[in-house]
Amino acid sequence: MTTASSSERATELRGFRNVQRLAYECAESVAARLAPGVTEREAARMQREWLRERGVRDWFHLPFAWFGDRTAFTGFRIPLQFFPTDRRLEPGMPFILDMAPVYGGYTADIGYSGSLGPNPLQDRLMADLAEHRALILREVRERRSLREIYRDVDRLMVRQGYANRHRAYPFGVIAHKVDRVRERRFAPHVFGFGTQSLKGLLSDALHGHREGWSPLWSPYRFSDHPPRPGLWAVEPHLGFRGTGAKFEEILVVTDSADPDESAFWLDDDLPHTRRWAKGE
Repeated sequence: MTTASSSERATELRGFRNVQRLAYECAESVAARLAPGVTEREAARMQREWLRERGVRDWFHLPFAWFGDRTAFTGFRIPLQFFPTDRRLEPGMPFILDMAPVYGGYTADIGYSGSLGPNPLQDRLMADLAEHRALILREVRERRSLREIYRDVDRLMVRQGYANRHRAYPFGVIAHKVDRVRERRFAPHVFGFGTQSLKGLLSDALHGHREGWSPLWSPYRFSDHPPRPGLWAVEPHLGFRGTGAKFEEILVVTDSADPDESAFWLDDDLPHTRRWAKGE
């Protein structure tokens, strides 16, 4: 977000915003169709089909779905456990839908938390995530290191009485950079991840290693640097006694000296922000 003209930046942000909204529209549509007995694999397939019907042909990663205690990554030890299973949805059970489509060369990576019927515990977790969204934005604008911000998110979770479940992700990441992806006629994927997107992330990792920064926002030393300008898919994930909740959305970081323009959420009109605005 440093070399393009203002009009080019606006066009680029609009492209990312559109695909993020498309992904959240998919999540809301699929969530409304979930019913007792639906499996995680079926929910993931519903997401894929909905997006493909609207022109999505490539992915940062294919859709995931987690039901019940899998929303809190209970017992997760290896990456294969993240992939959808035959776990069936039951009344009152929490779920998380997670997808990362590429459309028109723009990438989104979103997480949507819900439940099949009332689930007061997950509602409480979602409400408490609002404080994390505010903390992350504030400290990115202060140009604190990614590692420090990660630790402050951890401390907030402890004060709230929750467990940090994004630590279960590979490298314990709370976020990763997203970029434009060159469109190809054929878009293969490996282990659920689009090859073009993986190439871009690997290129960022190699480039960043030489310059002292990382495209992965983690609790480890390689993330001990100020936020790098660009777009970051951020996903704080809370867990409590077998129930998990998270949001995931794009945070824009720039090199502007103006604090309000140095970092901002790409879109403030998303399902979780609307819930918070209504006091839910």
